[in-house]
Amino acid sequence: MSRRKGSGRRKRTPQSGNPARQSSGERGDALMVNASGPGAVAAGRDVIGSSTHVHQAVPLPRADEVDPPLGVAPRLPFRTQRFVGRVGKLAELDVALAGPGGTVVQAVHGLGGVGKSTLAAHWAHRHAADHTLTWWITADSAAGVTAGLAELAQMLVPELARDTATASSVGLPERADWARQWLATHAGWLVVLDNVTHPEDVADLVTGAPDGRFLITSRLREGWDDIASALVELDVLSPAEALELLRGIITTGRPDASLDGDAALCAELGYLPLALRQAAAYIRQTRITPARYLAMLEEQPAVMYDRAARGSDASRTMARIWRLTLDALTDTPLAGHVLRILAWWAPEDIPRNLLDPLGDPVEITTALGDLAAYNMIGLEEDTVTVHRLVQAVARTPDPRTPDHPDADPHRRSTDIDNARHQATDLLKQATPTDFNAPAGWPTWRALLPHIDALAEHAPEATDTSTTSLLVNHTAIFLIEQGDLTRALGYFERALNANQRLHGDDHPKTLIARNNLAGGYRTAGDLGNAIPLFERSLTDHKRIMGDDHPDTLNTQYKLAVTYESAGDLSRAIPLLERTLSDHKRVLGDDHPDTLNTRDSLAFTYQEAGDPGRAIPLYEHILTDCERVLGDDHSSTLNARNNLAYTYQAAGDLGRTILLYERVLADRARLFGDDHPSTLTSRNNLAGAYQTAGDLRRAIPLYERTLSDCERVLGDEHPSTLNTRHNLASAYREAGDLWRALPLCKRTLADCERVLGHDHPLTLNTRNNLAAAYRESGNPRRAIPLFKRALADRERVLGHDHPDTLTSRNNLAAAYDSAGAPGRAIPLYERTLADCERVLGGDHPDTLNTRNNLAAAYGSAGNPRRAIPLLTRTLADCESILGFDHPLTKTARANLEKIRK
Repeated sequence: MSRRKGSGRRKRTPQSGNPARQSSGERGDALMVNASGPGAVAAGRDVIGSSTHVHQAVPLPRADEVDPPLGVAPRLPFRTQRFVGRVGKLAELDVALAGPGGTVVQAVHGLGGVGKSTLAAHWAHRHAADHTLTWWITADSAAGVTAGLAELAQMLVPELARDTATASSVGLPERADWARQWLATHAGWLVVLDNVTHPEDVADLVTGAPDGRFLITSRLREGWDDIASALVELDVLSPAEALELLRGIITTGRPDASLDGDAALCAELGYLPLALRQAAAYIRQTRITPARYLAMLEEQPAVMYDRAARGSDASRTMARIWRLTLDALTDTPLAGHVLRILAWWAPEDIPRNLLDPLGDPVEITTALGDLAAYNMIGLEEDTVTVHRLVQAVARTPDPRTPDHPDADPHRRSTDIDNARHQATDLLKQATPTDFNAPAGWPTWRALLPHIDALAEHAPEATDTSTTSLLVNHTAIFLIEQGDLTRALGYFERALNANQRLHGDDHPKTLIARNNLAGGYRTAGDLGNAIPLFERSLTDHKRIMGDDHPDTLNTQYKLAVTYESAGDLSRAIPLLERTLSDHKRVLGDDHPDTLNTRDSLAFTYQEAGDPGRAIPLYEHILTDCERVLGDDHSSTLNARNNLAYTYQAAGDLGRTILLYERVLADRARLFGDDHPSTLTSRNNLAGAYQTAGDLRRAIPLYERTLSDCERVLGDEHPSTLNTRHNLASAYREAGDLWRALPLCKRTLADCERVLGHDHPLTLNTRNNLAAAYRESGNPRRAIPLFKRALADRERVLGHDHPDTLTSRNNLAAAYDSAGAPGRAIPLYERTLADCERVLGGDHPDTLNTRNNLAAAYGSAGNPRRAIPLLTRTLADCESILGFDHPLTKTARANLEKIRK
């Protein structure tokens, strides 16, 4: 390999025992080590007048005359036998460091513990034969660089390693300077500068060597623009590579070692090589399983993050490796605090603006920039990422007392507690307050992973009032989005926090208990909702009195929960009492009074009493228009509910006109994509369907479903409900080819998202059974109808209107399957229950009577069918009207039997 300087000049190869020489006439080119000044010999007297002995100044050989040593092993760390992955990064180094001529500087940067030094050592070992000299320098300080270069000089000039005049007269700085000259006058060498903390410590060295290869490793992402010609960012291992590394170390010498829990441990350690090696070595030494190590990590994280296997480097543990980085950031004290706050959130996609309330924007930006510069975080324009293990260590207090000499100053328990409180406060400040406004949903969805992470990492015993508010508001949003399981968990946590902080009788605790009960009601878990509301009402009366608005509100919620359970005998009297109380305490025109009147009207309708429901709804609408105005949301709701009552009563002409007006008003006021607008569109499609106008119903359902999926998401309850309705419309249109797959998908989604016992899930199961029946497949329909009936009896009770509907549907399935002997007794029982529970004039009672009469006719018993149908038709005409769909069905059945 050619040299850039000294060509044609005889070189000197270091040999043991040869004294350094000074060539005549070349004194200026040799590095002199002098006692006092250039070319001088220092001599003098000490304080007592005796002479001081000095060595004759001895020059080092000219650097350009010293050849690289032959047969000397490269100065590199021990080559690990367990090197995994990194194929792409090794290829990057191959390309970058293979450039022709000139100095090539490659910097590998990444988080502490990610394997930068291991990668550099592996590449250097693999390419040692390609270089005339390979030298490793621990470059974490300027002194370290000087020491590493001095050792290089000592290797090249063996006399420096002996007790000779040369050795004793040449200090470290002089040796380092000589090594710099040697690198500047030779080619073909590789120097690895490991763990550079400050780029300026190596800048002069790198820029002063014109023909060689430098491979730099550093935690620093920034500062290499004027130094390195190429950068390689090193990330964690892939899951497969991490598993290979962990298993390889554990099974070394123990091929039959249990690997139970290895994948879970790799994931928990974030696939970080240092953590994997630390864990695997400990597992192998202690003969435990990865699952047991993971359990110990969860039980005693502070101990395990700092625990190394015997014989391992105690300074290379998870807890200590990042302490050095934070030590380097002491001039930015906010950096450590920011990292401790970030530690409580999810590791990815942390919105940067979450940190804005912390203080001065410049200081926050500087802190983030410094953390990113040391690869402690990833920083984008709008988001921050943090390795999950960095987070885990940062939020785990050092078990040592603060005055312990080895205590970590960055992990004091008081600092970590303060960071947790601030992480909670920052999330609470960022959450939108309008849970129904779609404009705030993207913010909620961005914050949810971080709220979940905080709730997971922060023990419930540390919850504050702010935590309680945060999880309560999150639960309300999740309820609106249909994520019922998570919502209930957060409602429970809010209640537990308030009970612990304030006691059972505090107003905040009472509110939290009501919210949990309401969550149960929304989820269809009426067995838990009703007792909780009953207890809450008792507590409110005892603490606040019968007439307190919160007491009346709780009374109202209990009444509507009775209605949801089909217990109309308790719902109606309690709603009537609550309405009377609201009028007396709040006045006729108070929103709570209007709302209670609305629910009472709905309950009358559910009880099959349109004669009381319709006038009450009409009165409510008039009051809302007078008090609140035509465009108020409560007025629109009242108009919508009146339309629903007209629909139930069979007055489809007024129903459709009113639904069309509500839809136009909501689209005008809120926009086409607002949830209430989507609900109105769904309701109008339902009215078209009830009127038998499927040509208008189906396209409107299809448009509404597409909009729900786009605006609300595939799994929102409103989306699932619209999909259920569309499947039902396909079924009624005889399009079973589209109805059956949609029914199956909707049922699977409802079971997964809402749970097996949610009312919509039960309705969807019933709809799928009906689709099977109408497709001529009773063998699949009947078992599904049976399950739907059993579920409703268990969840809702034997007398709930939906349970009676399921019993009616099962009887119809038997009838369709040609088994009138099973259908008729079930119809007869259902009719008796409907008359007892709902009354003889309820639409469901009339429908069941019609079905029983038709079954008598199918069984060849017109003597029983005709009188029953005649009575049913007369009742339908008088109660529902001549044009109601059920009236028309009863008339057609009677004509068919008479023929």
